[in-house]
Amino acid sequence: MNLLLIGATGFVGSALLTEALQRGHRVTALVRDPAKLQPREGLTVLQGDASDAATVARAAEGQHAVLNAFNPGWNAPDLYDAFLRGSRAIVAGARQAGVRLLVVGGAGSLYVAPGVQLVDTDGFAQQVPPNVVPGAKAARDLLTDLQADTSALDWTFLSPPPLLAPGERTGRYQRGSDQVPTVNGQPAGISVADLAVALLDEAEQPRARRARFTVWS
Repeated sequence: MNLLLIGATGFVGSALLTEALQRGHRVTALVRDPAKLQPREGLTVLQGDASDAATVARAAEGQHAVLNAFNPGWNAPDLYDAFLRGSRAIVAGARQAGVRLLVVGGAGSLYVAPGVQLVDTDGFAQQVPPNVVPGAKAARDLLTDLQADTSALDWTFLSPPPLLAPGERTGRYQRGSDQVPTVNGQPAGISVADLAVALLDEAEQPRARRARFTVWS
């Protein structure tokens, strides 16, 4: 597959890059600073601003899918606005190019009870750094945008479980839909390497078209 990857130098994006290349896919990474990526077989590095829909649309031409791991940085000024502005531009670019869009969002939009999302609970605000909360809310609102989308955009939104950390690639995971996954009554987790496995599996064999899913170990 030909894949456009946005966020290739980040925590999740770098794992997606490694997994995609290991599978033999051809990856175009759209980045602001090409010097942050070392040359690798199967990788094309394209300099550009993912917050510009036209740039994304041009980069997405000829691709089979866009993998979106965009994050302006947890310490970015006005993180909520920056996250949504960039994410909406990527959505618009993928829509314009007519290319499937797979988004790695956050755990905050997962439900802990009917009508109650994790990001709106007191426990969430107490357990995550304050600078993370605006980004989590923006990711939740991006999912709301996608769920309300009436165009022909072929999208998928992957919410990691509450505990996402470095770790080995096992290639094994469990799938869910909208609920916060738990193990023995505690929030579940997954390694970022296995999260990448799950997203690439979805890219290759779609099971959640115009839908959200979650995974955990």
